[in-house]
Amino acid sequence: MLDDSTTAATTWPTAYPQGYAVVDVETTGLARDDRIVSAAVYRLDTRGDVQDHWYTLVNPERDPGPVWIHGLTSEVLEGAPLFGEIVDAFSERLDGRVLVAHNALFDWSMISREYARAGRTAPVQQRLCTIALAKELRLPLTNHKLESLAAHFGVVQQRAHHALDDARVLAEAFRPSLRAAAKDGLRLPLLECRPLTEWVDTATSTPRVGQQSSYGRSASYGRYGAGSWRPARKRPACPYPNPGRYEVGSTLRQGMRVAFSGDTSVDRELLEDRAIEAGLHVATSVSRLTSLLVTNDPDAATSKSLKAKQYGTPIVDEAGFTQLLRDVTPADG
Repeated sequence: MLDDSTTAATTWPTAYPQGYAVVDVETTGLARDDRIVSAAVYRLDTRGDVQDHWYTLVNPERDPGPVWIHGLTSEVLEGAPLFGEIVDAFSERLDGRVLVAHNALFDWSMISREYARAGRTAPVQQRLCTIALAKELRLPLTNHKLESLAAHFGVVQQRAHHALDDARVLAEAFRPSLRAAAKDGLRLPLLECRPLTEWVDTATSTPRVGQQSSYGRSASYGRYGAGSWRPARKRPACPYPNPGRYEVGSTLRQGMRVAFSGDTSVDRELLEDRAIEAGLHVATSVSRLTSLLVTNDPDAATSKSLKAKQYGTPIVDEAGFTQLLRDVTPADG
């Protein structure tokens, strides 16, 4: 970890942002219509020093979801403010800063949808994923979980999956990461925070098919099913060799080729990003080299399902795949 004397001697990159909002949200689930149940923000200055922090519960106006993870019951959330009632306070802490989160695409997706439901736009233009930064720094982590990043920097977790403590842990791990990047003159992996690609109905919290999207075309049926459209993104090449097919009952191994078919409850882009972050290769088609097909409807007569059956490719559903992502075996060597 870098100490203050090292940082003081460092010429700070002039292109680096002027401030950061380290964010964590707990939610009712991972799908497009899931809601935020708690949120925390640590505001950091240009060099990553903590300025202040903020935390709030949020009434999701629905079942709280995985209580066994975040610990927030319906009784606890019943008297909490609605998102629309805390949006101004949230905006004040995001305004003019780079949003920093661990798996930032997920946090940004949930936050931007809540803002859309409230008829607002989040005042943030860029995000930084600490997983991407750890990879840029080539940190010797066994995996890219928050607990591994925290352990690397000696940060002690007190209440995992509590938004305020997760944000604190991330802020404490981000500070030395940022200073290491500055010392090496590393370009930060900043991404644009684009507005939603679908318009969310504030009453039903569901996308309105046929409304104009932020990309200037109809948000109708597309790559992600009804209600959204996204431009294709160029994926980075998987750095690991293909170890072969997945064996039912075993673990996934880095380098395995995974294909997706049909609708998913979790945003497909997020699901693919998680696979890539775990070291898997996301394939656009099924071949004899495909390790695994993920589909919620294996009996559907899609080309991928038919080819998977023809080649004997193992098939798992989305829930099973999500469980497998929790423990991916590192590549040999």
